[in-house]
Amino acid sequence: MTTKIKGSMLVLGSGIFTGIIAVLLVYFGNPANMGLCIACFLRDGAGALGFHRAEPVQYMRPEIIGIVLGAFLAAFLKKDLKARGGSAPFARFLTGVFVMIGALVFLGCPLRMVLRLAGGDLGALLGLAGFAAGVFAGSLFLKQGFSFKRNYSLQKNEAFWFPALMVLFLVFLFVKPAFLFFSKTGPGSMHAPILIALAAGLMVGAAAQRSRLCLAGGIRDAAIFRDPHLLYGFLGIFGGALILNLVFGYFKPGFSGQPVAHTDGLWNFLGMSLVGLGSVFLGGCPLRQLILSAEGNVDSVVTIMGMGAGAALAHNFGLASSAAGTTANGKLAVICGLIFVFIIGFLNTKKPAA
Repeated sequence: MTTKIKGSMLVLGSGIFTGIIAVLLVYFGNPANMGLCIACFLRDGAGALGFHRAEPVQYMRPEIIGIVLGAFLAAFLKKDLKARGGSAPFARFLTGVFVMIGALVFLGCPLRMVLRLAGGDLGALLGLAGFAAGVFAGSLFLKQGFSFKRNYSLQKNEAFWFPALMVLFLVFLFVKPAFLFFSKTGPGSMHAPILIALAAGLMVGAAAQRSRLCLAGGIRDAAIFRDPHLLYGFLGIFGGALILNLVFGYFKPGFSGQPVAHTDGLWNFLGMSLVGLGSVFLGGCPLRQLILSAEGNVDSVVTIMGMGAGAALAHNFGLASSAAGTTANGKLAVICGLIFVFIIGFLNTKKPAA
C-alpha cells in the first residue's frame, strides 16, 4: 500500500471516527445534530466566562478542552510540537471574528454543517454550497499568490501556554467557581457527562492531529491541486454520522423543524461563504485551527481568540441567528465580513511581476 493511499485511509478513518463520536455525544446528552461543533462550543465557552450573557448558550465544553489536549499529546509524542507565530496576527484575529459571525448566522461551523446534513437537515445543503463557494473563491486568491507571509520560530515554552490554558479551564469545569456561568435551559444546558465529553475530545483531537483533518482543506486542495485526499475526511464524517443516526433513529430529513437551525437559505449560503473564504485565508477550518493551536502555532491561537471575540460580539449585539431565523444585524455583519475578508485577500495577494 502506497504512502498516499495510507494517508487517504487515515483521513477517511479519522472522519468516520469523528462522525461516530459526534452522534454518540448526542446520545449521551449533547444537543441534536450538535454532537461536535467548534463554533458553537467556543461560543458556549465564551458565555461561560461571561464574555456574553446569552443564558441559553453558556457552558465550558469539555470537548474543546479535550480536542486541544488530545492534539497536543499526539503532536508531542510524534515531535510535531513547534512554537511559531508572527504572521499577520491582527488580520488573523479579525478574520477569526468574522468567521465566527458567519458560523453563528448559519448556526454551526463546517463540522456541524456536515453533522446537520447527516441528521437529515436539508437546509444545511445551502450552507454546504456557500461553504464550497467561499473555499473556491479563497482558492482563486491562493492561485494568484495570496499569503499572510511566513511565521517565525518562537521560544519553546510558547507551545505550552494554550494547552495549559485548557487545563485551567478543565479545573474550572470541575470546581465551578462563582465567576463561571452555566445555562439552565437551552443548548448550553444539554451536554454529555464531563468525563465522556472529555474522552471524546481527546480521541478526536489526537485523530485529527495525525490525519490533518480539515474540512476547508479538502475543497481547497481539490480545487487547486486536483487532490481529493482531505475530502475523504469530509465524506467519512458524513458517512459515520449518517449510519449511527439511522441506527439510533435520529435521522429526520426535511427543511423545517430541524434542531437549532433556521430555514433562511440565502443567509445559510452567505454565512458559510464567509466561513469558507476566511478559513482558506487562515489556513484551515475552525477544527484545524484548534489542532494547529495545540501544535504550537500561536497564529492559530490568535485566530481562536478572534473567534471567541466574534462569539461575544454576535450575542452581545444581536448578530447570531436562532431557530426563529436570522437578524437584521446578523445580515449586515455577514455583508461587512465578506467585504472585509475580500479586502484582506486583495491586500495580501502578490501583484504579477511587470
